[in-house]
Amino acid sequence: MGVNEGVTVDGTVAAGWEPVREEFAAAVAAEPHSPEAQLVVHHRGRRVVDLWAGEDTDGETLSGVYSITKGAAHLVVALLVQDGVLDWDRPVSAYWPEFTGDGKERLTLRQLISHQSGLINTDEGFDYDEIADDALIASRLARQKPFWEPGTAYGYHAFVIGALTGEVVRRATGRSVQEVYEERVRAPYGLDLYLGLPASEEGRWKPVLEMLPTPEQRAAQAASGPLPDLLAVAFNAHREPPMDLIVHANHPRTRELGPASAGGMGSARGIAGLYAAAIGAFDGRAPLLEADTVAEVARLHTPGPDAVTAEPDHFGLGFKQQPAAGPQAFGHSGAAGAQGFADPVTGVAYGYTRRRFGFPGGAAPENERLTAAVLEAARAV
Repeated sequence: MGVNEGVTVDGTVAAGWEPVREEFAAAVAAEPHSPEAQLVVHHRGRRVVDLWAGEDTDGETLSGVYSITKGAAHLVVALLVQDGVLDWDRPVSAYWPEFTGDGKERLTLRQLISHQSGLINTDEGFDYDEIADDALIASRLARQKPFWEPGTAYGYHAFVIGALTGEVVRRATGRSVQEVYEERVRAPYGLDLYLGLPASEEGRWKPVLEMLPTPEQRAAQAASGPLPDLLAVAFNAHREPPMDLIVHANHPRTRELGPASAGGMGSARGIAGLYAAAIGAFDGRAPLLEADTVAEVARLHTPGPDAVTAEPDHFGLGFKQQPAAGPQAFGHSGAAGAQGFADPVTGVAYGYTRRRFGFPGGAAPENERLTAAVLEAARAV
């Protein structure tokens, strides 16, 4: 029995979705510390699950969602390709002439957005102010020697991919990816997922909370030893002192600038709404993405192991594969445990957040059980 056995789950579910509420309550109860979590699901454009739990979290709470941000930023890239402004198979250097040397000039946008550039960080890394500044990151990476020959391997560009793809957006449109996202996606749909938190929303923001692993988890972490070299570089842990992920998410510059790799602030409502708008009619509007675009961004582009994380078969175009949801689903996770995805087959759009940083990080394990409950309910209604 978890210490949260008596925690209250608030919110609503539509008829037929009660098993999702039960699974959410079980996941929260099993935690040794309150995860301060939210879960929202849309089904074919209708919100059918809207739940939250925790001592200091409600359905309106906004917090750092880490790499969920990549999904928002790369939805913008997909929209611009769909519009004909960008071309997946055009060299990045055609948009960004300074992106050259060491094989960078041959890299296409398709390869860049699927984490194949080798530019996972600079040799010296970034401090907290710098890693919140996408323009600064892009300018430094344009001069950086890649950690592998571009286009010959792939590996997670954890804190820089949004700066790289965002610079392509800026060169092609004259607008930052944050500005295009605000104008084309967030504002029209009223989404609580921000790339740059307005001052008017600061009152709803709550910090990401520290990881509190069990003694057994601490022992396992200690036994695993230091991070592998490329993993440390990609997560900005190769500098002294190593970057603290929680400090990054809670940093005022991160909230202000909304770096496109991992600096978004939002809620499960915002995440689920983003993916609902991507694949289906939402809020009286047509889907953002056409069926062919959805199929292309979801299609596996990186077979084999990730050179940074060692995960297999990792990426489509800017989005992660979603094996628990199905082969046509696409989305992204966030370091504290968040998860967002769309599945065009079932019409499900899923958003999950937790403010308590889960162990060991990445998509929290309860997402698999929650996803299974959601898909079962979707197929039954």
